Amino acid sequence: MNGKREQLLIYGGGILVILLNAIAIVTENFALMAIPFGLIVVAAALLKLDILMLFVIFATPLSVTLTDKNFNVGLSLPTEPILAGITGLLLFRFIQSGKVDLKVLRHPIAITIGLSLIWMGITTILSERPDVSIKYLIARIWFIVPYFYLMSQIFKDERKINWFYWLFLIPLCIAGLYTMSQHAAHGFSKESSVWVMWPVFKEHTSYGAVLAMYFPVSLYFVLKKNILWIRAVAFLLLMILTAAIILSFTRAAWLSIVAAGIVYLLVKYRVNFNALLVTAFVALGMVYGYSDQIFQKLSKNDQVSSDDLGEHVQSMTNVSTDASNLERINRWTSAFRMFNERPHTGWGPGVYMFEYAPFQKPYEKTIISTNAGNMGNAHSEYIGPLAEQGWPGLLIVLVLVTTMMVYGIRAYRKAKSDELGYLALVAMLGLVTYFTHGFLNNFLDMDKAAAPVWGFTAVIVVIDTFYRHPSNQKQR
Repeated sequence: MNGKREQLLIYGGGILVILLNAIAIVTENFALMAIPFGLIVVAAALLKLDILMLFVIFATPLSVTLTDKNFNVGLSLPTEPILAGITGLLLFRFIQSGKVDLKVLRHPIAITIGLSLIWMGITTILSERPDVSIKYLIARIWFIVPYFYLMSQIFKDERKINWFYWLFLIPLCIAGLYTMSQHAAHGFSKESSVWVMWPVFKEHTSYGAVLAMYFPVSLYFVLKKNILWIRAVAFLLLMILTAAIILSFTRAAWLSIVAAGIVYLLVKYRVNFNALLVTAFVALGMVYGYSDQIFQKLSKNDQVSSDDLGEHVQSMTNVSTDASNLERINRWTSAFRMFNERPHTGWGPGVYMFEYAPFQKPYEKTIISTNAGNMGNAHSEYIGPLAEQGWPGLLIVLVLVTTMMVYGIRAYRKAKSDELGYLALVAMLGLVTYFTHGFLNNFLDMDKAAAPVWGFTAVIVVIDTFYRHPSNQKQR
C-alpha cells in the first residue's frame, strides 16, 4: 500500500470514526460505537498487523466472556473476534501469495502442532456431534494461527519477545488486583475464591493456571540485570502475582510452580534428559502397578478444602471426602469408559461434556455431579483428548509436550546470548507449569490460557531456529 493511499485510509477512517461516535452519542444508540472499533481493528490489520496482535496480547488477560446459553457458545471480547479476523486475513494472504515461513513450520514443534490439527480434523468428521467439534476445531485454529504462527513472525525482532512478556504480565496483574479487591470484600474466604475473578476469569482454577504460567517470567524480570526502576516495577508485579496465586486457593497452580522449580534445577545442573525420561516412565509404571495400595492410602486422608492454607494443601490427596477431588475422579473414570467404547477416534473434539453423563456410575457421583452437560470437560489435558480423539490424540499431546521440553532446553543451551537463553528458559518453565496443571485441568479452549501456551511455544521455536549460537554448541 503506497503512502498516499495509506494516509487517505487513515484520515478518512478517522473522520468516519468521529462521525459514527457523534451519531451514537446524539441518538444514544451506543451499540454504534462497535462499528468504529471494528473499523480501527480492520485498519490496524491492514496497516500494522504486528501492533494489532500486540494489542490482542495486552487485552487477553482482561477480556470478558459472553455466553449464549441457548447455543452453549462462549466468546471472549474483544479478543476472539479479532483473532478470528487475523486468522482469516493470514489465510487470505497465503492464498494470494502462497508464501509461508517454512523455517518455522518445519520445526518439530510446529510439525507436531500441525499433526494435532490434522487429527482433530479427522476426528471432527467422525464426531458424535460434528457441529460441536467443528466449532471446537475452528476455535483451536484461530488460537494457534495468531498466538503461535503470527507471534513467531513478530518475535524475529527479538525485542518483541520482551514486549510480549510485559504486555501480558501487566494486565494479568491488574486482573489479580481486581480479583483480590473483590476477594477482600468477602474476607478472603475459600468459598468466595472460586468466583470472585468473574467476569475476567470464569473461575479460580483457570485463573490460578494462568497466574502460575507467568510466575517464572516475573521472577526472571526481577533477577535480570536492568535499570533499577524497571526491576522495582518487576518486583512489585511479582509480589502481586505471588499474592494472587496464594489467594486463588488453586492447589494445582501451587503444585505446578514447584514442578517448574524442580525442572529449573534439573536443567541448571545439567541432569541428563534421557535418563530423566526413563526415570519418569519407570515412576509412572510403579504408580500404575501399586495404584490400588496408593488409592487405599489416599482414601484415609479426610482433610477437605479449607481456608487454612496448610489444610488446603493437605486436601490435595484426599480422595475419600473432598468433593472437588472426587468429582475429578468421576470425570476421569467416565472418560476412560468413553475411551474403551471408542478407542481409536474417540467421540469428537469438544464433545466430552455433552456425552459423559451416561458413563458415570451412581457410586462415583458427588454432590457437584451433573447430567446436564453444562459443567465443563474431563479436567485433564491428557485424559480429555483420550476420550475425544482416541489413543492417537493422547499420543500427539505427549509428543507435543515432550518436544516443547526438549527444544526449550536446547534453545536455552544454544541461544546466541544469555538473555535469549533465559527468555527461552522461562517460556519452557511456563509451559511446565501449564502441562503439570494439565494433569488435573484443561484450559486450552480459553484465550487466556492459549495466549501464553502458544506464545511461549513460539518463543522457543524462534530462538531455537533463528537465534542459535553460530557454533551450534552449548553455551550454558
